[in-house]
Amino acid sequence: MSESSLLDKIIKNVRVVRPHNDTVELLDLGIKDGKFTQIAPNISPDQAKEVFDAQNLLGFPGVVDAHMHIGIYQPLDKDALTESKAAAMGGVTTSLNYIRTGQYYLNKGGSYQDFFPEVLALSVGNFFVDYSYHIAPIASQHIEEIPLLYEKFGVSSFKIFMFYGGYGLHGLSDQQNLFLMINKEERYDFAHFEFIMRGLTRLIEAHPEARETISLSLHCEIAEILNAYTKIVENDSSLSGLQAYSAARPPHSEGLAICIASYLAHETNCANINLLHLSSRKAMEAALTMQTAFPHINFRREVTVGHLLLDVDTPNGTWAKVNPPIRPRADVEYLWQAVLNNQVDWIVSDHACCSAEQKRSAKYPDNIWLAKSGFGGTEYLLSGVLSEGSKRGMSYNQMAKLLSWNPSRRFGVLAKGDIAIGYDADLVLVNPHESFIVKAAESESQQGYTPFEGVELTGKVKSTFLRGNLIYHNGQVLGSPTGRYLKRYHS
Repeated sequence: MSESSLLDKIIKNVRVVRPHNDTVELLDLGIKDGKFTQIAPNISPDQAKEVFDAQNLLGFPGVVDAHMHIGIYQPLDKDALTESKAAAMGGVTTSLNYIRTGQYYLNKGGSYQDFFPEVLALSVGNFFVDYSYHIAPIASQHIEEIPLLYEKFGVSSFKIFMFYGGYGLHGLSDQQNLFLMINKEERYDFAHFEFIMRGLTRLIEAHPEARETISLSLHCEIAEILNAYTKIVENDSSLSGLQAYSAARPPHSEGLAICIASYLAHETNCANINLLHLSSRKAMEAALTMQTAFPHINFRREVTVGHLLLDVDTPNGTWAKVNPPIRPRADVEYLWQAVLNNQVDWIVSDHACCSAEQKRSAKYPDNIWLAKSGFGGTEYLLSGVLSEGSKRGMSYNQMAKLLSWNPSRRFGVLAKGDIAIGYDADLVLVNPHESFIVKAAESESQQGYTPFEGVELTGKVKSTFLRGNLIYHNGQVLGSPTGRYLKRYHS
């Protein structure tokens, strides 16, 4: 056999998990030029330059973590290095990151024509996994730039933070124009959200070939309700910690925001709507009700591993402050039931590395109101779903669908999401029977803590391959960052 016809690599003895199969098959995987090119039992080792023995471990498609934040609390280039290492150790091979103008991130306003090339320049050579960005149109000028972002940079997914117009990132605030870095006469409000939707409808009309992958994601909470309830709860000494924060951002605020967003989507014929990080029974029920009310809108529903593993009684308190909040156990169990009922489309980490020094006050470490919002967790996404999902009777194939296939289809990373011929050879090998205790000290993240500290998970990631290259193995991230920016337009 000639050198040119040899496979680059064979990964032998993989118990292959595919999103559309009902079974798990013991197979060998042949890889060439970063793609799966042969999938069969007992491929001869003589056919490849290199052979890797998976030793009968489960092989999942590389995880597509469709909701991450890179560069929100520390410089983007530094954050990309450490947090994409954390992604790799958790079996994530594609990182889709939300970004916007304004405070945090690059701390700049202005045009995305100027802003986004800087984001890309800071990203190149700093990701250990493949990556792309979702963009939030904050200023009115950004709506005019939506076609540019799609046609030049391959950005096909956009975001609205519904509470930003009248509430802060971490709590009460009356300086939103300064925070968002927009002119004082501009408003980040329902009318702005409507015009964003109309802009996306026009984009789909101009690019009908991308009708399935151009979408709008929404963080659904209502600022006026958050403001009113935060003032009430801050004056209620009977509530503290995560219970107080949940009460200050009550579930009906999520539900109402979902209803408003859904009606605006109907009004504007904005076809593809992603309802992000649904945290409560009321939010999920509202999302399902809106699906029934507006069947012509292609809704997707997302939950996070944090909202599936943690509740308001978690002992790690302020470390777990996030928006929307961690909820009581009854909400957690309702979310799990929605997952098992196929009412959730994908599960994500909402990873946002916030260092301990930034996360909570040194003087008042238990004061939830002084803590910043968000925490990392991409490294525990697959293991968390595998551990808790297995206890609840969830199949490996359904996990592959929720963690890889569904987000890859929605967000247009069409070479990802399955172990199939022609797809990128992204693979994660997992021992489903190996348990471990979560310890922040063992993570590649620079966060330095985790709200999952001390949680026992069953399902240990052993190896991660990105386009056929081994990037993580037995506790070590390997080599230099080779992640590629993924343009998501149809050529």
